[in-house]
Amino acid sequence: MLVLAIDTSTPAVTAGVVHFDRESESGAPRALATRVTVDARAHAEVLTPQILECLAESGHTPADLDAVVVGVGPGPFTGLRVGMATGAAFGDALSIPVHGVCSLDAIAADVAGDRNLLVVTDARRREVYWARYSGGRRVEGPEVVKPSELDAAPSEVIAGSASHVDMFDLPVEPAETPSPVGLVSVAALALRVGVEPEPLVPLYLRRPDAVELADRRK
Repeated sequence: MLVLAIDTSTPAVTAGVVHFDRESESGAPRALATRVTVDARAHAEVLTPQILECLAESGHTPADLDAVVVGVGPGPFTGLRVGMATGAAFGDALSIPVHGVCSLDAIAADVAGDRNLLVVTDARRREVYWARYSGGRRVEGPEVVKPSELDAAPSEVIAGSASHVDMFDLPVEPAETPSPVGLVSVAALALRVGVEPEPLVPLYLRRPDAVELADRRK
């Protein structure tokens, strides 16, 4: 099957077309085309063009897509909703399922091995989004805290935002943002079984920066 993968939970605007063999339990997702633009202010401008470029490079059209997988965060409000709205729009227009996955899980999926892993991404306000993994499964998080409040132990390695991983005394894995293959890997079971996707629910973990004037007075 052909899967469109999208993530805008970090400053990286990521899109990809991924081939996934749903009939094979051992078959790994394979990226046919990928586009990544690192610009926290360009999500709305570059995402759809990137998707169309990926489709053209892979020799496909939107009508060839069988499913969409989109990262639902955690991430900042403005950027995150661009990716989720775009994924939902493609799914609605093509009448195909749209699966939401935790973006931190997608980063973890790109880190080989069963070591205890910590994943952190930029939450702004001098904070990080984080989750902890053991044996390839998430065991804590996602949550948002200041880096000084997050213990490195018992994790053995760390992955995620390049400007934040060095704040922790752990070996760094080179997986900074969710990849198309990582996103599809997290949704692999749901895609293989063909379950009805749950409604897309963004993981903001806190209120958006922009609020109504009436809310500011409370």
